[in-house]
Amino acid sequence: MKNNQWECLLSVIRGNNKRLETAMIVDSPWIPGYCGINTIDYFARPDVWLSAHEKIKADFPNIIFLPDYWVEYGMALEPSGFGCKVDFYPNTPPTIHHVIKDADDTDSIENLAIPDPKLSGLMPIALRLQKYYSELLAEKEESIKIVSTRGPLTISSHLMGVTEFLMCIKINPDAAHTLIKKTTELCKRWLSAQLETVKTAEGILLLDDICGFLSDEDYMEFAHPYLKDIFQFFSCKIKMMHNDSESDVIYPYLSDLGIDIYQPTYVRPISEIRKKIDNNITILGTLPTLALAENTPEYMHEATLNMINEYIQSNNGSIKHLLVSTGGGAPMGAKKECIEAVVSAVEQFNRDFDAQASK
Repeated sequence: MKNNQWECLLSVIRGNNKRLETAMIVDSPWIPGYCGINTIDYFARPDVWLSAHEKIKADFPNIIFLPDYWVEYGMALEPSGFGCKVDFYPNTPPTIHHVIKDADDTDSIENLAIPDPKLSGLMPIALRLQKYYSELLAEKEESIKIVSTRGPLTISSHLMGVTEFLMCIKINPDAAHTLIKKTTELCKRWLSAQLETVKTAEGILLLDDICGFLSDEDYMEFAHPYLKDIFQFFSCKIKMMHNDSESDVIYPYLSDLGIDIYQPTYVRPISEIRKKIDNNITILGTLPTLALAENTPEYMHEATLNMINEYIQSNNGSIKHLLVSTGGGAPMGAKKECIEAVVSAVEQFNRDFDAQASK
């Protein structure tokens, strides 16, 4: 990320921005296909990885990519530390095999060792690559500013499957707490190891959709204390969370987590989301994600302007605390012309907004 982009993010979360910015979470489901490369090459070859990032940065210079220069292997990094087998494919992100067989497998949960990110699974490789890329990026006046982790409930679901994990919460709550405590500790260790390795990093991103699958009561018992523990463990300039599940269970509690940026679903109207979460939290969204792959540039241009206007009407006429994006990460097959249409619509809005302000 270039320094001016980082400053733009800081300006938005502080409510000081005079214009809207376009931002997108992008990673291995989209980047290899867009660049026409083998997904395994993208993971395994630093030259391919770097050229892919150089391409998307050149193609979309007006987008703030998040977390940007993300060293990841789909969902595999954190689960691999717990011993999950990982299968890699040339055209899709990897799949992960469970190490806990079902909701009654409490012995496996009890015996599960918390990984050391510097020793276990794919995480040491990712750390080494982060260090290597950081040194190369410094020569290009770019840097890794944000490090990331899958959230504790998402990691838990990859260790035993989503359905079994949700069942475990209901039929073996003590075992579920034991598991979530372990995955929470890994999140803290993993982010700490990255912040230690990447000297330029000043922000964190946590991605956890599974907390949106819970009732209010279960969220407050099995999710909120653990998420809060992670976010409050770190003192960073930007704390960001992604949760594009359709539920609004987390909305009233986001300010207590201490986050600055939240990416919600595109399914709920942005006006509804703005009214339900703290006004000081910046919304990253909420255009329909799959439309980037399935719809037309004309549709995306109009949808972007409509979303912005809806947001402003719900935010007392203000553009503050909005980063224009999709309600989720860039999907496989997202088309260049559709992404460009979003950027074009934001630029059109900014021109009109400036003209109106100067009258």
